[in-house]
Amino acid sequence: MNIRILLLVSLMLSLFSCEIFKKEKGDGKIAVTFLQVNDVYEIAPLSGGKEAGMGRVETVHKELLKENPNTFLVHAGDFFSPSLLGTMEFEGEKVKGRQMVEVMNAMNFDLVTFGNHEFDLKEKEFQKRLNESTFSWTIANVKHKIDSITGPFYTEKSGVKMMIPDTYILNAKDEDGTLLKIGVFSVCVLDNQPEYTQFSDIYTSAQAAYNKLKPNTDFVVALTHLSIEEDKKLAQLLPDLKIIMGGHEHNNMLVPVGNLNIAKADANARTVYIHKMVYDKKTKKLEIKSTLKKIDDSVKSDPEIDKIVSKWQVVLNDAVKKVVSEPYEVVYVAKEPLEAREVPIRSEQTNLGNIIAKAMMQTTKADAAFFNGGSVRIDDQLHGNITPVDIFRTLPYGGAVFTIKVKGDFLKKILDYGAEKKGKGAYLQRAGILWDEPNKQWIIGTKPLDLNKKYEVAITDFLMTGYDIPFLNYDNKNVLKVKEPKPDSDAFDIRKSVIVYLKSLHS
Repeated sequence: MNIRILLLVSLMLSLFSCEIFKKEKGDGKIAVTFLQVNDVYEIAPLSGGKEAGMGRVETVHKELLKENPNTFLVHAGDFFSPSLLGTMEFEGEKVKGRQMVEVMNAMNFDLVTFGNHEFDLKEKEFQKRLNESTFSWTIANVKHKIDSITGPFYTEKSGVKMMIPDTYILNAKDEDGTLLKIGVFSVCVLDNQPEYTQFSDIYTSAQAAYNKLKPNTDFVVALTHLSIEEDKKLAQLLPDLKIIMGGHEHNNMLVPVGNLNIAKADANARTVYIHKMVYDKKTKKLEIKSTLKKIDDSVKSDPEIDKIVSKWQVVLNDAVKKVVSEPYEVVYVAKEPLEAREVPIRSEQTNLGNIIAKAMMQTTKADAAFFNGGSVRIDDQLHGNITPVDIFRTLPYGGAVFTIKVKGDFLKKILDYGAEKKGKGAYLQRAGILWDEPNKQWIIGTKPLDLNKKYEVAITDFLMTGYDIPFLNYDNKNVLKVKEPKPDSDAFDIRKSVIVYLKSLHS
């Protein structure tokens, strides 16, 4: 297809879009726009500055507001955690999502909901973030639990508590005076339930919220943090919903179910969804056009948001420079995304898990290596240009790489235990170790594991604490030897090991 045809097709699509959303004064129609993000933990651009960045999202937001003042910026959950910045100290306490709230306040988010990672925070930290927020929240199936008493979560300012509602109504008005009430409810996946929370059934809560909103609004939409299968079930339960704006999966999708779509953007604002709607008050008909927009270096960054981002980047850079001198040096180019999302990294061998374990082998010269998948905290995929900051984001807690000497029978016990923990943080990512399914045996290097042979295996210092694998600790006599790295060694910080290994591949 030549450039002239491409331009013609583009023009036709543009005209078609304009026709869909064309309205005349006094016609009883009103246009609204939703700008949707989900699963955003990072405020700065990623992939060496080429992708993402909340400053760029704000530029898109302001452009949409100029086009239509009835534009609503919404977040479908997961932003307090996880992030590299969240693990660092600032002004005497852990950041724990403070940077996200500050940026989102400045962007004037209209409505947000809880994701499962919000509840990574301890109760006091969680409440601080709620109190700092100036945007509105809603959640239908999660309550605050204090001892045996449950009630809504709240934000508190100057001693005044504002309860977080289980439903929310967004109001819009256009220049002709046409009024529109949009009902919104939210539900969260049941993955992470600390003691200070009380979760209710997703679908019972959603049905009750919908029934409450339906008589009092023009139409109802959902802002969810569920798996796609749960979103599909919700769409089937409530077929009169107009759209589900969701999160949790981290990869973009627009999935039709009946008469509605389930929309999810890519994690960390690599993309955003723009939903342009026109509602006819006379016919009660709603038209929706959903567009996925890529957020990259072709989008200028908002200078006011950049000031906030820069402040927090200083905190981050100072910490990273204690280990590596060039935080944003490109050390590797990922031609395929490196998988570090929470579910895969804790349940199957991933390419990034293998890279980390290979780096551990290289830095220690061990026969094999493994580490617990739960130590990877990024819950994302790494794309394109990989920098040391990306590795710190992946392994924010760092730690040393130890070498242990064990007999094959004890190594088998460890590996079997890790395999049994599929889906948990104790699941082991490995290198130099394969599972031979047909013969039901472990392979070390190229040979079946020998129960009587002694092996040198690289592991993380965390695994020697016994927290994830209770019998793997200093007191177990089956651990024949433990070699700890010297402070000037690459193995002294696993992140440096990975950076050095990636550089060797990149050069």
